[in-house]
Order: sequence, then structure tokens, then C-alpha cells
Amino acid sequence: MIKATFFKDSDGGYRGFSLSGHAGYAEAGSDIVCAAVSMLAINTVNSIELFTTDRIIANTDNEKGLLTCSFEGEVSSESTLLIDSLLLGLKEVERTYTDKTYIKISMKEV
Repeated sequence: MIKATFFKDSDGGYRGFSLSGHAGYAEAGSDIVCAAVSMLAINTVNSIELFTTDRIIANTDNEKGLLTCSFEGEVSSESTLLIDSLLLGLKEVERTYTDKTYIKISMKEV
């Protein structure tokens, strides 16, 4: 199962997100759930880097299916919108593939 955690501060602003694990929908290389989640997350990180001036730290570990992204400093409205879009996409994947639990989304205050 993929665990998607969104980190928010006490004011409700995003501080980052983490995705870990594998969906288990199909064998590696054929898992469309993993592919969808990966594309959404990687596109979000790339978009934050390209379209905003926000400073982020992103790390990956392909074997563990891990991607983390955390903000350094203030988070712009553009980055907030991009993370909202990521969350929307992940919820749609979760809603579409309901025969088993392939993804679990949670929020954590930091």
C-alpha cells in the first residue's frame, strides 16, 4: 500500500508531503496505480521547482517507493495550489481503485 502523508503547520499551511510504499495493484513495471501516484507526485515537485521561487528539499528511494518533499521557509499560494492539486489527484486514484486499499492518505500536523 502507498502511504501519502501531507504535513501541515498549526495554521493549516502545507510544510511538505511524503509518499512511501508500493500499491501492489500489479507486478512492478505494470502497476498503473503506482505509476499514476508517481507521476502526480513527481510532477508536483517539478512544478514547484519550475513555477515557484519556494525552496524545497526532495528525496527519493526507488526501492522503498519513497518520495519526500519539504519546504524551507514560506510557502507561496502557487505551491499551495500545486499541493492541493496533488491531493485531489491522489484522492481520485483512491476513489477509482476501491476494490482493495492501494493508497492511504493522511494529514499530520508538524
